[in-house]
Amino acid sequence: MVAISIFAAFVCSVKLLAEVIHDGAIRYTFGGYKAPYGIEFYIDSIGAIIVLIILLLGFITVLYTMNFEVTNERKVIGGAYALIGLLIVGMCGMTLTGDVFNLYVFLEITSLSGYCLIALGGSRGIVASFRYLLVGTVAATMYLLGVGILYASTGTLNMTDMRSILDSQDYTVQMTVSMCLFIGAFGIKMPMFPFHGWQPSAYAHAEPGSRPLIVGIMGKIPALAMFRYLYIIYGTDFKYFNLFLTIIGVLSCIGIIYGSIRAMAQEDIRKIFAYSSIAQIGYITLGFSIGNSYALAGAFLHLIGHVFMKSGLFFSSAAIRYRFGNFELSSFGRIYKKMPITSALIVLASLSMIGIPPTVGFFSKWYIALGAVQNHQFVYLAVLVLSSLLNAIYFFKLIEKIFINKPTELNDRREGEVRELPISMLIAIVTCFVAIIAIGILNVSVIDVIMMTVKGVGI
Repeated sequence: MVAISIFAAFVCSVKLLAEVIHDGAIRYTFGGYKAPYGIEFYIDSIGAIIVLIILLLGFITVLYTMNFEVTNERKVIGGAYALIGLLIVGMCGMTLTGDVFNLYVFLEITSLSGYCLIALGGSRGIVASFRYLLVGTVAATMYLLGVGILYASTGTLNMTDMRSILDSQDYTVQMTVSMCLFIGAFGIKMPMFPFHGWQPSAYAHAEPGSRPLIVGIMGKIPALAMFRYLYIIYGTDFKYFNLFLTIIGVLSCIGIIYGSIRAMAQEDIRKIFAYSSIAQIGYITLGFSIGNSYALAGAFLHLIGHVFMKSGLFFSSAAIRYRFGNFELSSFGRIYKKMPITSALIVLASLSMIGIPPTVGFFSKWYIALGAVQNHQFVYLAVLVLSSLLNAIYFFKLIEKIFINKPTELNDRREGEVRELPISMLIAIVTCFVAIIAIGILNVSVIDVIMMTVKGVGI
């Protein structure tokens, strides 16, 4: 029933995206009260794409978990599916809302369901969830304080109305304080370096079946919110706009290198992917900090592509756990013989993370690099090149395990028992496989849709 409901919503999201592409952004008010007095949903092209992806990933995640056992060897039960549904509702709400307080409500729905899904990962999951809860509470408090300061300055909660009022006001210290609070809150939720401390254990020990949804998309929605605050609410005329972009850019560069180096040192595949996510979030925020149309388009293309790259990798690692009972890198020894489809996705997603054409990972980095060159920010360009080399080191180590290294003694004994995944799990893996290639090949069309929003913010 959950899968049917999510699929029905996905079909509606396809129609919604088609309408936005044809007619432009859509505004929907609730209760008959027009903005700024009533709550408004504002659906632009990027929002419509992300909602479609949330629902698609949610649908294939539910199909995937039908065959997956949680760490205490129980089948995933109704409570977990309810939490997945809540997580999807929260993320869609954050993506679509045009009201800053409403965004807080959906942020809390998303966070609470995420805490619970992580806690389903066993005793370590409970500890990781509690750490995330503590840090997440700080982020939520920072966000709410920022909203309070902005509301006191503008008298409205509507994003578009806030922008027009802020444009007509002189600079105040309160505006800078609220900007700092918002960047800190979204930085924790993504997570962006140096706010990432909670992330590796939370991503590694979350309930395996739902982990792709948590890792793949949950951290991307705060990134979209950060973009909207930077470019839609405050705008390029804000006095310290360029200073904030520079700070975000420096932190992004450090995070990209740090995440890549830490990933190289891991043996647990979950930790490799978790630290890699810190670097990948850095690409998105680096695009925001460069701030021209190429870089912003590349940032959103990377956001979209990374959903399928990282979800595909976590679907695959969960498949290894499903067949071999652990997440150690040694479990990947020559798995291509028995699990060719799963192996193919791991290789493709790894190549995309490195940035090999024609995958989406190449084109997203290409657009960000073009933006850096256009702004003469060659340090950022150097970081992009260096990080791709670091990515190649640890992802080629994974590929080497799949095709060359011998399986462990335990896995060798079980080799005769191992076979490819059930069809419901393969649907998720094949979907990610196709998306990584299709978005890469059709990148120009995707960029055109993204540009409908990027050009609207005056870049």
